[in-house]
Amino acid sequence: MFVFILILLSSTPIILGALFSAPVYKGPKSDHFDGKKFLNPSGKSAKGLKGVLKYMRTQKPGVWPEYRKLPYGPKPLDLVEGASARITFVNHSTFLIQVNGTNILSDPIWSERCSPVSFAGPKRTRTPGLDFDELPKIDIVLLSHNHYDHLDLPTVKKLFQKHDPLFVVPLGLDLFLKKKGISKIKVLDWWEEADLGFGLKACATPANHFSSRGMFDRDKTLWCGFGINTGKDWIYYVGDTGYSDIFTDIGQRLQPMQAAIIPIGAYKPDWFMSPIHISPHFAVQVHKDLGEPLSIACHFNTFPLADDNMEDPINELETAMKAAQISKENFLVLSEGVPHQLEPSKA
Repeated sequence: MFVFILILLSSTPIILGALFSAPVYKGPKSDHFDGKKFLNPSGKSAKGLKGVLKYMRTQKPGVWPEYRKLPYGPKPLDLVEGASARITFVNHSTFLIQVNGTNILSDPIWSERCSPVSFAGPKRTRTPGLDFDELPKIDIVLLSHNHYDHLDLPTVKKLFQKHDPLFVVPLGLDLFLKKKGISKIKVLDWWEEADLGFGLKACATPANHFSSRGMFDRDKTLWCGFGINTGKDWIYYVGDTGYSDIFTDIGQRLQPMQAAIIPIGAYKPDWFMSPIHISPHFAVQVHKDLGEPLSIACHFNTFPLADDNMEDPINELETAMKAAQISKENFLVLSEGVPHQLEPSKA
């Protein structure tokens, strides 16, 4: 019996790792797919097991507050017509983007935890900025990759059941959604474009990150950012990424750019996080590489995912902006649940 228990305990992580792993993409080789896994344009990748163990041994997590039950923002408008977009920061990397009579959500998460299980894993420290039950009809959902803080299955299922939106995803992510009974999907490779209807089109953009939901699907589905073209302008959602020279090219291709949503959190320690997450300093560099559009911060203030605390991203962003002589009006830190109007570009 004792031997059986030892075997069971030793095999449990492998069994769970297999259960949590997502279906893997299979397709022709490309400059960022070697036939088995996807590759970053930077040439760098997320740290492997040795790096993870070092991080676990040496990490010095910042202090985060206990859960704060904060009031929801006002109920969103049902529709926003025309190219004068309305954008609401919900939490983490979730935004409600309303433009051309269309309602779009980026990487939606309303769950208490970003985890494969409901009883463990990073736990939210604040209420989402919008009440899920007060959302307008959601037409389009952008899923940048399959990590639990970006592809939150409980939220995705609720959106599918209540709104039946179109899910726009990078290569391979459709296999996971189809396994869950969702088939209304647009699948994009980097730089591939798709007509979304409503006078909109989407373009999947390169990013420096990785993918996995379990032990056996590492880098087996693609990750990306998204450009949304409103007929005249682009709204660019960067997704999760480390820094490289890709953003100059993205800024040149997605013109004119009405706004860029850029991550600023989960970046400490640098040796571990920099291949996959940008710091506030590099968020400012991305803003500059893109041609200094109106930029909006994301990926902060909700889940403790790294060693930076809740205040670090905002404080260090202000320091980096000051050093680069960028005003607060040009790189916004929005309050959760408060809508912000984006005027069309003058280009």
